[in-house]
Amino acid sequence: MMSTILIVYDSGKGNTEKMARAVAEGAEKIEEAKVIVKRVDQASLDDLLESDGIIIGSPTYFGQMSEKLKAFIDRSIKVYGKLDGKVGAAFTSSGGVASGAETTLLSIIHAMLIHGMVVQGRSKGNKHYGEAAVGSPGPEELEGCRDLGYKTAALVARLTK
Repeated sequence: MMSTILIVYDSGKGNTEKMARAVAEGAEKIEEAKVIVKRVDQASLDDLLESDGIIIGSPTYFGQMSEKLKAFIDRSIKVYGKLDGKVGAAFTSSGGVASGAETTLLSIIHAMLIHGMVVQGRSKGNKHYGEAAVGSPGPEELEGCRDLGYKTAALVARLTK
């Protein structure tokens, strides 16, 4: 059965966009996955409803997700109760090592949990809440993004059998 993985991201300098593309590469390794990548300005609430897995990426601003992503998530109250059981994951890019990447990831994950979503965490390495990069993502961070996309799409495939 084909499942849909939606990757929604915001990107100011292009770093989070690079990460979103790598997340998509990982998710595309699952044959049953149809992967859609959208900048938050182009994403709709219907996109959320039509997806089995939702992976959200944001730059870190003051330890939180971007204003555009926060506004999108705030609008998702209109579909509250309809995302229950969907799989979610998060990724971020930040300006420094201790600049709030974990709190940004957690702010995205909190919204997913409030919607009743199942969150894909990471036991590999030291980035348990999702992938994070400082500045432009390097080869290690991009591989982490591919891993996050793959694991999320694999979980969706298992749950939608």
